[in-house]
Amino acid sequence: MSLELNLDNLAQRFDEACKNGDILVFFQPMYDAITNKIAGAEALARWKECDGKIASPSEFVPILEQTGLVTELDWYVLRRVCEFLNTELSGDSCHVPVSVNFSRLHTKEENFVKKLCDVVDGYGIDHKMIEIEITESALAAQGEKVIEFVKGIKNAGFKASIDDFGSGLSSLNFVKDVPASVLKIDKSLLSGNCENEKERIVLESIFDFAHRLKLTTVAEGVETKEQLGFLRTCGCELIQGFLFAKPMPRDSFLSLLYTAHETQSEDILITQAPASASQLLLDVVFKRYPLIIMSNLSRNSFYMMAYEHFSTQSCPSTGVYSELIEHGSMTMHPDDKELFKKTFDLADQVASYEAGQRVRSVVTRQLGDDGVYRAVETTNYYVKNPSADDILAITLSRPLE
Repeated sequence: MSLELNLDNLAQRFDEACKNGDILVFFQPMYDAITNKIAGAEALARWKECDGKIASPSEFVPILEQTGLVTELDWYVLRRVCEFLNTELSGDSCHVPVSVNFSRLHTKEENFVKKLCDVVDGYGIDHKMIEIEITESALAAQGEKVIEFVKGIKNAGFKASIDDFGSGLSSLNFVKDVPASVLKIDKSLLSGNCENEKERIVLESIFDFAHRLKLTTVAEGVETKEQLGFLRTCGCELIQGFLFAKPMPRDSFLSLLYTAHETQSEDILITQAPASASQLLLDVVFKRYPLIIMSNLSRNSFYMMAYEHFSTQSCPSTGVYSELIEHGSMTMHPDDKELFKKTFDLADQVASYEAGQRVRSVVTRQLGDDGVYRAVETTNYYVKNPSADDILAITLSRPLE
């Protein structure tokens, strides 16, 4: 270790480095995967040695973690980031949010969220401009404590991201339960030019569940155009890696921001990848139809694909299709119950599909959880399962009032 740090001199050396400005904050830009425009940055610590050399985090962060001083490093970096945003980009049109890494040791820190707010507010920075990164390993190590920790961060108006996803063995349950806004895919999942089929399948699956959980996705360590091309097909939103830019000092980052702001971006309709366009289409569908159900009429089964802000929330998420229709009819106006049951009778739908029908729709009055009947349009679209001879129904439903 060129810094020659040890447990005996660490605290003094670190304190002196902070006071002398030898702990530097570098910025690595994050780019929109489609437009190539700068959409954010990650703040990364560097230690300037007495001979002018710059030490990377791998040379000093591990030993700082051993003593708990890494928490002081995190707060130091946050202050420098806030100072940068306040002095260089305050009120500027090309400012971007910056993410700051926070160790899992902060979960034991009393009044963490209050201190976070005090620091950021002290520089007059909007909370949405600061993103707090928590590593995947922290999820596995801290469990429920991290979930509450992230909830506090989110409730205070900050974004929280799960960093280095895929580098460890954290349970997907934690990803489901942690109220994070961003999922950063670790560079270890990208090898070569993404030519390995199993690797591609894993990445596609990660992006699929991340989008279903409405998490913004960031791919770390992107180094080749081939990797970028594949990530675009997966609908990856943000890119971070040497293909675009290495971590750089604040002055270089500031210059890059102004240069990029003046550069005309490419037409998104030309650069847009087909899969990304499909994701945009799905987003529009989800906004228009709060209730979306996928059903297998041949096997009398269903599962709920989307169910948000609907008039009633009393609906099973998966199960037997004919029981779903019976359940749904119980929420209908007495004059509409039989119409609803007849329209979506299982045997009748199968027979109608065999006769050539590909869509059927009905408007009924449904009792909401607030005790008010509202007109609801329910439409079934019928297709054949591409991998089996099953008749599938895609149900789209929306209140008309």
